[in-house]
Amino acid sequence: MKISALVDEFSRNGVELEVTGSDGAEIMGLCADSRMVTRGSVFFAVCGVSTDGHNYLQQAVTSGACAVVVEKPSSIDLAEINPDICVIQLADVRTAMAVAARAFYSAPRQESCQKPNPKMYIAGVTGTNGKTTLTYMLEALMRARGLTPAVIGTISNRMNGKVFESSHTTPDVLSLYQMLSEFKAHGADALVLEVSSHALDQKRVVGLDFDLGVFTNLTPEHLDYHLNMEAYYSTKARLFSAASGYGCRKAVINIADPYGARLAVDVPAALLVDPRLGSTLAADVRALSAEFSLAGVKTVIYTPAATVELHSSLIGSFNLENLCCAMGAGLAMGLSAQEAAACLEQVQPVPGRLERVENTLDALVLVDYAHTPDALEKALEAVTALEPKRLLSVVGCGGDRDKSKRPLMAAAAVRASALTLLTSDNPRTEDPAEIIRHMVAGATKTGATRLNLDEAKAGQRGYCIMQDRAEALKFAVSVLQPGDVLLVAGKGHEDYQIIGTTKYHFDDREHLSAALKER
Repeated sequence: MKISALVDEFSRNGVELEVTGSDGAEIMGLCADSRMVTRGSVFFAVCGVSTDGHNYLQQAVTSGACAVVVEKPSSIDLAEINPDICVIQLADVRTAMAVAARAFYSAPRQESCQKPNPKMYIAGVTGTNGKTTLTYMLEALMRARGLTPAVIGTISNRMNGKVFESSHTTPDVLSLYQMLSEFKAHGADALVLEVSSHALDQKRVVGLDFDLGVFTNLTPEHLDYHLNMEAYYSTKARLFSAASGYGCRKAVINIADPYGARLAVDVPAALLVDPRLGSTLAADVRALSAEFSLAGVKTVIYTPAATVELHSSLIGSFNLENLCCAMGAGLAMGLSAQEAAACLEQVQPVPGRLERVENTLDALVLVDYAHTPDALEKALEAVTALEPKRLLSVVGCGGDRDKSKRPLMAAAAVRASALTLLTSDNPRTEDPAEIIRHMVAGATKTGATRLNLDEAKAGQRGYCIMQDRAEALKFAVSVLQPGDVLLVAGKGHEDYQIIGTTKYHFDDREHLSAALKER
């Protein structure tokens, strides 16, 4: 693809621009990181949250960029570095990136998933909690539908058993379209995508033609970025709005969530889900009964076509919400209620989501990704419903993130637990002691007692501070008794700790297994 063809593509998509310099060079790649520019790259100068790509134009051109896409003129004469450099100036670099990526990577326009001549069927899942579990369920439902799905999400990007590491819930738009192209080349005709609020706000999924959108719920999260819940909700709602540049052919919305009920008013054709037992709202998919145990969830679900019984190995009452949303998605894909139920019964527990760590102590040890107050409360409720002898919890909060949730998470943990260990969780560039201080403020408000280690060993109820996460996990295992449940929250599937700006290997499951083996 030549630069001239890219300019034509911008024009076809209604992008007003001004071009200076030569547009005859062949484009060899697209890049928004000046450190990754190689000869023949088009460099997009993105104005980000913490940095501005316009400050790196000279570096990009020196590294061999054939063109730069900018929102404002450069303060230096780029032609002095490369007389043939093409400068494309327009109003919105992020949107331009999506247009360019779609054209460069030849992402097809998705019109139908019907065979023969299948196109890529795309399902997006958004919300605060449950997105990752839903992607596993939708992946299984797509296979039941006869499709070959790829998945892009928090835990991994994967297809046909091949797993690629995931660094963001939703990758940047250039990486996204490149992955789409590669997945399609390997036979994928469907995609399940976790759609984060950052992705919608930063236009990472612009140009994708969503066949299905699923809204799970909305609770406080990322308020360091969105500032308030109204802005957070408005961003999430864009996925279902063509006027916002997105939109999807079919929508599944959980109306048990207040924000979901609000969204349903604006998306009148949506399939509505209500997992609350005894609810009288006119939802299309409703849970009529449910039993929760160590064996999982046993539920009866109503749908317009049939009422079905479903036995899932997933633990916890919050997974009833996930199962109902997935049932709605299955119906939206064209499966019968019986087909969807049979498929969902085969879905295994998701890594890092109430994931068991095997032991011989006759105790239940669980690792969960819960890192918001709502997610933690739901995880605590799920294990409390199992009626353990005692509930022990290990909880930390990440650094350089929303500080308002720290006291709320600590308060939730100490209210539900006989013993809570407050510890570190990806402190990043913040002082871990300062993060824990915010958590202690929440624990103190509940009236919980701060314990020393001897008091904790003696079985007193309250909380301890152990800044070193590895030591906290080891101590929790050391006081574990038969019949207890230990919930380690925050990191789930993650296998790293970020301290300062360095990522170190750290897996809660590995540390727990080692401590359990030592016992």
